[in-house]
Amino acid sequence: MNGCTRSSRMQSSFSLAGQLVKRRGFSTNSEKIVASVLFERLPVVIPKIDPVVYAFQEFKFRWQQQYRRRYPDEFLDKANARGKGDYQIDYVPAPRITEADKTNDRKSLQRALDRRLYLLLYGTTIGAPDKKPVWHFPEKVYETEETLRKCAESALASILGGLSHTYFVGNAPMAHMVVPPTTGTAQVSSLKRFFFKSQVIATNKFNIEKCEDFVWVTKDELMEYFPDQAEFFKKMIIS
Repeated sequence: MNGCTRSSRMQSSFSLAGQLVKRRGFSTNSEKIVASVLFERLPVVIPKIDPVVYAFQEFKFRWQQQYRRRYPDEFLDKANARGKGDYQIDYVPAPRITEADKTNDRKSLQRALDRRLYLLLYGTTIGAPDKKPVWHFPEKVYETEETLRKCAESALASILGGLSHTYFVGNAPMAHMVVPPTTGTAQVSSLKRFFFKSQVIATNKFNIEKCEDFVWVTKDELMEYFPDQAEFFKKMIIS
């Protein structure tokens, strides 16, 4: 009796597992899964220190100077004499404000150097009302890819022409949202949109294709393009 019960339980388990695999990520047949990519450029210069933080660091330094060890003058004279020679290096810091900043050229990566920038595309995408062009992230419907990350990689590669200057952070998505069917669209089922993070590596220009327009924007600027989902992206993007 126990053997029959155990056998039937195992068969039920295998049957359920097979169904879950066929449904691709536990989604039902009436749902579509979309892999989206949050493609970011990291800051290339050190952000300016907040005045409050700077004042604290200055106070901390002066306070520690009261209790510093006093070295003999002979030792300090020898230390100051080291490194002196006939050569001299003139250091000129690069400007923080670039021409792209002055003209608000959002197609350039040479702007907002002390901030993170995110890539947005303008064109038709899945779930767009009446198939009209909208601002969106690089994305693709999950079909036959081995994993959801592979789907995200395919979405970004189709826009950039390759992944040679990209780095995907982790294998798991960083967030997801459920998009219900909306009036005036060909979308007859809800969408599950999973977001993966990828970063720009060793370049300051991409040949972006398969879209009508694109922009590189900061987190604050990104909210202008998605006013209805602003709260969601504020929580998703921590920078």
